[in-house]
Amino acid sequence: MKKISKTKAMKKIEEFFKNIKNKTPKEIKKIKKLAMRDNIKLGEKKKKFCKKCFSPRLKVIGMKNKIKKIRCEDCKNISQWKIK
Repeated sequence: MKKISKTKAMKKIEEFFKNIKNKTPKEIKKIKKLAMRDNIKLGEKKKKFCKKCFSPRLKVIGMKNKIKKIRCEDCKNISQWKIK
């Protein structure tokens, strides 16, 4: 596998997340591995896909006490995120 520079990898990740709704879980998994390999933090971007099945189909099911609950449309996994 050909190694690319960290700046090129960051640009590739930025471009990928601009249109994440049309991506497949397999493509998301590849980009996440690219980020891990080059030690690039995804930060807020990791909230755009399910951490269990990597699907971008998420739905907010509620907010309470500065905690946002999100359910994956595919695997029905529920994630909770703190709201800043």
